[in-house]
Amino acid sequence: MTTSAVSPPQPLPSRPPRRPLPPGACDTHAHVFGPFDRFPLLQSLAYAPPLGPFEAHDAMLKAVGLTYGVLVHPAAYGFDHSAMLEALARGGGCLRGIGVAAPDITDVELTALHSAGVRGLRFTEIARGSNPPRAAAIPGRVGFDALVALAPRMRALGWHAVLWAASERIAESADTLLALGLPLVLDHMGYFETARGVDAPDFQTVLRLLRDGRVWVKLSVCRHSSDRIAYADVRPFHDALMAANPERLLWGSDWPFISLDQSAMNAGHLIDMFDSWTTDESLRRQVLVSNPAKLYGFGSNN
Repeated sequence: MTTSAVSPPQPLPSRPPRRPLPPGACDTHAHVFGPFDRFPLLQSLAYAPPLGPFEAHDAMLKAVGLTYGVLVHPAAYGFDHSAMLEALARGGGCLRGIGVAAPDITDVELTALHSAGVRGLRFTEIARGSNPPRAAAIPGRVGFDALVALAPRMRALGWHAVLWAASERIAESADTLLALGLPLVLDHMGYFETARGVDAPDFQTVLRLLRDGRVWVKLSVCRHSSDRIAYADVRPFHDALMAANPERLLWGSDWPFISLDQSAMNAGHLIDMFDSWTTDESLRRQVLVSNPAKLYGFGSNN
């Protein structure tokens, strides 16, 4: 439980994008936090998660003009999905969830998550360089070892694996991950190092996997850039991903912008950035509407 008496930061109200979104548009990457008296954090953290309960997330979707949303369970809640599950229950069929689970989770628990609207699990290995520390050392995070163990049961449920991993880890683990027979979704554009450029071998591996239709990639820009106004340093990576395979791309805001300057972040502005980089209307609709509908089953009985 959080012990600070300081009020948590709160995301500013979202504004509409300059260009209205098409019906069925989806934000595939957001989190919910709180209210903390009902859903207290389960551990002391080096950061203060913003207060972002269901009501605030729902208000963001409506303000921006998004029809659907995907909630990713945050590590701040350990393995307790209560806050996300309540949001899914209140979402009227317009939300899906991505959970986090250790290999000892029971089949009954997995089935309950599926019934609630969860459609995948997240696996985190964000340390860069050789011999990264195991993600399991951090409560609420599990790494690729857990994915290998859970893959058969995930396949049985029709789930996918979301990978928040440094691009180097994705590249070096690609053969193992692909052999699991699960759809793979890469968080944060493949989590590359901007300074190394698009020609870095690990990012080129991400592009090859995307080009071959072996992975999906979330276009979430804000974890990469030192310029959260124009995002010019991320533009070459965005363009390379779009050129590789727009049929496997998803858009995500990363709301409520954990550990980022709340005054600089707005989902409407991020949509404007995407629009300024994606002028083809058919590609815009592909990424915002068609692709998430296919992966998450929006508009169907899945």
